[in-house]
Amino acid sequence: MLRAAAFAAAGLGPRLGSRLLSAAAIHAVPAPNQQPEVFYNKIFINNEWHDAVSKKTFPTINPSTGEVICQVAEGDKEDVDRAVKAARAAFQLGSPWRRMDASERGHLLNRLADLIERDRTYLARSEHLELDASLAVCSALETLDNGKPYLVSYLTDLALVLKCIRYYAGWADKYHGKTVPMDGDFFSYTRHEPVGVCGQIIPWNFPLLMQAWKLSPALATGNVIVMKVAEQTPLTALYVANLVKEAGFPPGVVNIVPGFGSTAGAAIASHEDVDKVAFTGSTEVGHHIQVSAGRSNLKRVTLELGGKSPNIIMSDADMDWAVEQAHSALFFNQGQCCCAGSRVFVQEDVYAEFVERSVIRAKSRVVGNPFDNQTEQGPQVDETQFKKILGYIKSGKEEGAKLMCGGGAAADRGYFVQPTVFGDVQDGMTIAKDEIFGPVMSILKFKTIEEVIRRANNSKYGLAAGVFTKDLDKANYLSQALQAGTVWINCYNIFGPQMPFGGYKMSGHGREMGEYGLQTYTEVKSVVVKVPQKNS
Repeated sequence: MLRAAAFAAAGLGPRLGSRLLSAAAIHAVPAPNQQPEVFYNKIFINNEWHDAVSKKTFPTINPSTGEVICQVAEGDKEDVDRAVKAARAAFQLGSPWRRMDASERGHLLNRLADLIERDRTYLARSEHLELDASLAVCSALETLDNGKPYLVSYLTDLALVLKCIRYYAGWADKYHGKTVPMDGDFFSYTRHEPVGVCGQIIPWNFPLLMQAWKLSPALATGNVIVMKVAEQTPLTALYVANLVKEAGFPPGVVNIVPGFGSTAGAAIASHEDVDKVAFTGSTEVGHHIQVSAGRSNLKRVTLELGGKSPNIIMSDADMDWAVEQAHSALFFNQGQCCCAGSRVFVQEDVYAEFVERSVIRAKSRVVGNPFDNQTEQGPQVDETQFKKILGYIKSGKEEGAKLMCGGGAAADRGYFVQPTVFGDVQDGMTIAKDEIFGPVMSILKFKTIEEVIRRANNSKYGLAAGVFTKDLDKANYLSQALQAGTVWINCYNIFGPQMPFGGYKMSGHGREMGEYGLQTYTEVKSVVVKVPQKNS
């Protein structure tokens, strides 16, 4: 996700491309410390750090080497119970959080953003710096724990984190009810009230950004939070927990429990005192969360799930632009994006040229040490994902797709996969149906616009889609016909906090970001007051 945002963050136009981005922006990015110290690896409840009740820990792994970074407290049901209890206490009527002015909630969110910006390089690189040098403090910890290139952590992920938090800080005192001119002698109005205790379960592909997407609208609207962070990438979220305390949020408002989905995550989804759960991750796990929420207290549910997004290249498209954008739409973030343009449909009269040029571009992609400024692609997040991707590549070859490049491991250690391109892919092949979540491009041929609409929509997913064409009528027609929550025209992976994001069909329900993202964190209450006489 989000490669184009790096161009904007660096002050460059998107047509400059990734190589020019590095050349123009590298001098402004502080150098990373590749061996950062980890300061926070416990459970955060009531603004305090705790060991797990069970005293268990689990290792978090550096995906570039396969080596253990550190041990992290392994939260379980008992720890979730403690976190929910703390959150519920912070949400009681008359508590400091419930009594706080909405504008002050916005002020706290802005302070949190300022602190993240202060420590930007640490979260990108994980090095404890003095305040006067601390803009290089938040991106390398993300790179160390997740494997994404440091430049992407710094220029894209952290930039979007700051924009998201500040955007919702501005909404804190502006999302409100209204007076309603009801018939009769009544004064009637609505209130937008916080839902209450919100369980939030975030994924490993964009740890900091997904944390911001969840925390920001929930806190802006006055909710309290119990967050389960991905076991693969817990470190940056725990560092941000310390900044939450430093920013001045009252105890119990934000609680963060590292742990496993089958234990800590399941405990949140089924908890009788959690009022809402928001989950980003696989469709399979989303099913379980929906069921658990229904079987317990019928808690509200927001799901942002998987995708198998079509990216349609019409014959009149700007070929240079389409090839580069389709490449980044699939390969960005090591292909670990829910909205990756993983089914590339190319009109038949330009198919051969597009495949040839896409293979050349994939072969030129630089895979390696994510702390090297020349690297475009780091490792996959862990061994499980690494093996899963290689299994899909094997399936593609066995089912008759033509392997054009890549297809194997890209290093002797770590979880690196070669940028892989398949041609002659058919709709029924596994690589054309399943969410691979890796650097594997599947290119399919089509003839007519009606054909590609039918085939693009023939999927259980509906998260995103792309269209490349110079014909505005075709672009508008396709944008209306495609069953997807986001349709990008002549671009891909363009995100901003102002625009909602979410899916159709089994890609989930509900929306994050934008004004729409506030709706799922509020209850609308109608209040009707009898008055002696109503006047206009």
